[in-house]
Amino acid sequence: MPITINGTSGVTLNSQFDSASSFGFKNRIINGQMQIAQRATSATITAGSTIAAGYSTVDRFYVYCTGANVTAAQVAGSGANRNNLQITGAASVTAIGVGQRIESLNSYDMAGSTATLSVNMSNSLLTSVTWTAYYANTADTFGTLASPTRTQIATGGFTITSTLANYSAQISIPAAATTGIEIVFTVGAQISGTWVIGNVQLEKSSIATSYDYRSIGTELALCQRYYAKMNANTGVYTAFGSGIFSGTTSGNMYIKFPTTMRSSPVINQSGCAISDTVASPAITAVSTTYAGTDSAFQLFTVASGGTLYRPAVLIANNSAAAYIELTSEI
Repeated sequence: MPITINGTSGVTLNSQFDSASSFGFKNRIINGQMQIAQRATSATITAGSTIAAGYSTVDRFYVYCTGANVTAAQVAGSGANRNNLQITGAASVTAIGVGQRIESLNSYDMAGSTATLSVNMSNSLLTSVTWTAYYANTADTFGTLASPTRTQIATGGFTITSTLANYSAQISIPAAATTGIEIVFTVGAQISGTWVIGNVQLEKSSIATSYDYRSIGTELALCQRYYAKMNANTGVYTAFGSGIFSGTTSGNMYIKFPTTMRSSPVINQSGCAISDTVASPAITAVSTTYAGTDSAFQLFTVASGGTLYRPAVLIANNSAAAYIELTSEI
C-alpha cells in the first residue's frame, strides 16, 4: 500500500508515493489510451515507409511495417478503456513496430532511476511481443528507421494471448538518458489477424501502478504540442487566420496556433481560400516567412480577385474537408 497509518508513527508514504510519480505527470507516454486521433481513425501503413509517414492514426504513436502493408486503426475498447490501437496484418508481412518518442523535457528526471513500462495487449495470431527502450544520442534526435541515432537501454518480451491483458516490465534508465526516451513494441510475421494495444504507460517507479487517466482536454493539449489540426468541420467558411492583401494577387497572413508547439512546425493546408469580403479566390501558393512555436506569418498568392490593403481572412473554401495542420513531431 502506498500509505500506511498507525497510532505510533502516524502517516507513512512509501518510496513509490512521491510528487514525481504520484501527483504529477506520472505517465510519460502521451495518448496511451489511444483516445486522440486528429489525423484519421484508420490508415494504411505502407511497408518500408518512414517514421514520419507512420504518424497516421492515433496521436503520438508511429507505426511501421516490412514485407507488406498493414492497417492501423483506432478501435473501441471496453470497460474503463474507451479506445485501443489495432494493427491488422496481411500476407507477406515480416515485421510491425509501434513506438513513441518521449521529449527530453518530459523524461529528463527519469535518468538514473527505475522505470516501469506497462501495456494492455492481445494478438489473434502471434504470442510474442518484443519491447525495446532507447535514449536519443542528442536531445530529441532519434534518427530514422534506416539510420537511427539512439542508444539501446534495454529490451525484453511479453508472451501474450488473444485475450487483452496487462503486461509490465521494469527498466533501469541510465544516467545518460537525459536526451529523450523512445519505447518501441515489435512483432514478427503478422500475416493475418490483429494486434491490439492500449493503456501504454511509462512511469518513474519500480512497480506498475494504476493507469494515469487524464482529462480529454489535457490529453488533447499534450498531443497538440506535436501535431495540431484545425478542421472546417461543418462550417464550410470556417476562418483559420487573418491578414491583409498587399496587391491583387498576394498578401500576408497571420495564424495563431491552438497551443504552444514543441518547435516551429511545418504548416500544410488543404481546401482553403483567401476572402477579402468581396471575393474569395483560391490559394495558388503559400510560403511561411516566420513560424514560432505559438504563431506563424505567411505569404499567400491568388490568381486574381484581391484588393490592395483590404483585410483578408484565411477560410475554408466552401469545403467541410478543409483544414490547416501543424506538424512538430520528434
